Amino acid sequence: MATGARHTTFSILGSDVVVTGNVSASVDLHVDGKIEGDLKCANLVQGEASEIKGAVAAETAKIAGLVDGSIEAKTLIVHATARITGDVTYETITIENGGRVDGKLSHRRHGAAAKAPPPLEIVETRTA
Repeated sequence: MATGARHTTFSILGSDVVVTGNVSASVDLHVDGKIEGDLKCANLVQGEASEIKGAVAAETAKIAGLVDGSIEAKTLIVHATARITGDVTYETITIENGGRVDGKLSHRRHGAAAKAPPPLEIVETRTA
């Protein structure tokens, strides 16, 4: 590959980029543009003018723009310019003065995976 893209440790979506659809990256992602869809990446850095309308999943998420959707991150940093509308699940969180979160905050213990409830089973059947 002439650009050496295989060896990059991060990707950038510039301010002029609009993505309609889900985005998945195995590397760190810096977003200055707009995404209308779910986003999954290793670590996320979001610029102030950026907009993400969908669910976000990342190890570390540094949010400075608009997120209209849920966020799941091990470490979440909400900058003063951030506006989050949606539920947030985190292990550690920092919210700067002025940062806004409109949704439910849920702490997840270190290393704890989300546990689904056990399936229902019929124990006894009675006829009326």
